[in-house]
Amino acid sequence: MRGCAVRVAARVPKLNRLRELGRAFCEVIYGMTIYDMVRELNKARAGLEHLFILMVFGDLLGVPILPPYYSLRLLPYIVPTLNTWRRSMLRERDFTDLLDQ
Repeated sequence: MRGCAVRVAARVPKLNRLRELGRAFCEVIYGMTIYDMVRELNKARAGLEHLFILMVFGDLLGVPILPPYYSLRLLPYIVPTLNTWRRSMLRERDFTDLLDQ
């Protein structure tokens, strides 16, 4: 019985190494195939989210679009992203920001 445990213990590092190599291979394939598309989709989602928050809470920046009643009903869902949204909307942009797109 004891010899069986020793053989299994000797195989464990080899299995872990094989799993690490498999995971690395999957990450390389992911990076070569769809990483760029996922990155662009995340940028598009962030842009739409910023536009939605601007439409609903534009009065924080001086752009009243929707009545405050609807804004107050949506406020609990927007609070976690409100500070980063304000910072990104009020930040100065220049020509180099367009190069990433």
